[in-house]
Amino acid sequence: AGALAVLRFGQGLALGGSWDGLPSLLAMAAPPERRGWYSMVGQLGAPVGFALAAGLFAYLYGSLSSEEFLAWGWRYPFCVAFAINVVALFARLRLVVGQSYAELLQEKELEPVGVARVMREEGSNVVLGAFAALASFALFHVVTVFPLSWFALFSDRSMAEVLCVQIAGAFLAIGAVVVSGRLADRMGRRNLLGSMAVLIGLFSLATPWLLDGGAVGGTVFLLLGFVLLGLSYGQASGTVTANFSTQHRYTGAALSSDLAWLIGAAFAPLVALGLSARFGLGAVTLYLLSGVVCTLGALRINRLIEQRS
Repeated sequence: AGALAVLRFGQGLALGGSWDGLPSLLAMAAPPERRGWYSMVGQLGAPVGFALAAGLFAYLYGSLSSEEFLAWGWRYPFCVAFAINVVALFARLRLVVGQSYAELLQEKELEPVGVARVMREEGSNVVLGAFAALASFALFHVVTVFPLSWFALFSDRSMAEVLCVQIAGAFLAIGAVVVSGRLADRMGRRNLLGSMAVLIGLFSLATPWLLDGGAVGGTVFLLLGFVLLGLSYGQASGTVTANFSTQHRYTGAALSSDLAWLIGAAFAPLVALGLSARFGLGAVTLYLLSGVVCTLGALRINRLIEQRS
């Protein structure tokens, strides 16, 4: 458990180092009429990574006995992740030494600013950016981590079968992320995020019936959830960076994203499983709806602020 906690901290540091500057770079390098398309590029990493991880675990879980999986099988994916990270390292180094990245750094457009200063000068944008993405981030773990526990405890579906459905859902999410870039350029990133929040709300109302609907209902829940996740998550990075001034965008985007993950996703699997076990699946509906309300409220407040300024 201690080693897993250390790796989790390392994952957070790695995510901060690799993601935080990417939305800022994409936002400033993209043509104004194609910012939605460019914003979705960095978001592709999540569904692609999930598909790889779920595929590997499905193979190991189906090939090994329970004793073998618990003894050593669960450790093997970390070795595979090391090989993937070597490839990712070369990709990052190639990006950093690129001419456009170097020019932006020279202009100090991506220079990190102290957290205290960002919160003092643009703290409201940090909070609005976090809550604007809350519905998407809450849905993320409700369709990725929560179903594994719920199906294992309250259904007779095999874990390998659930993982295979999730892999198919991840590929749908990849396509949906790409589509979100086109839609955002046509209707606006915030309009798209608001529309997806409403659809996530409708999806949450159907959650109890889908999860109680046997194999077919559970499959529809996973596949539809992944599609909605891709459409909303694909523009989450563009939304959290749009409000910040250039000087504060790097640190502001990081704080907004970290806060959204903490509130909306970090405890989502545990909270959703605990609520559903104690109060029924309707509690999962309320949990997702709370994220929808926060997203729509943040987007509305942001629009009012823009109208007054």
